[in-house]
Amino acid sequence: MNIPSNLFYAKTHEWAKKDGDKIIVGITDYAQHEITDIVHVELPEVGKKFTQAQACAVVESVKSAFDIYCPVSGTVVEINEELLSSPELINQDAYGKGFFFAIKPENEDELKNLMSAQDYEKTIQG
Repeated sequence: MNIPSNLFYAKTHEWAKKDGDKIIVGITDYAQHEITDIVHVELPEVGKKFTQAQACAVVESVKSAFDIYCPVSGTVVEINEELLSSPELINQDAYGKGFFFAIKPENEDELKNLMSAQDYEKTIQG
């Protein structure tokens, strides 16, 4: 299982990566593997505000639909438009081309509420 050490992780299987003044958000390799073949993604609108742990996107597989939760509070500043026509990028490259969106955080200290790679790995091994 791929769990990059430079990311922050939510219990709900989202990852967050600090990139300048924004946070890049996606779902983990573990989550995409559990969801299986992703066929559709609903992304938030640019300019929309979310609070930490608020549902902000939806991923649909051939099995079911799953809510994606915002790992930090803030305003969406970019979405990954490529996912709208190629949602399989999440399965192929969860930490790269399969990112969901970027958010300008209201309070970067909220990253401290998330888990390290080691803690996330312990959580999924349960």
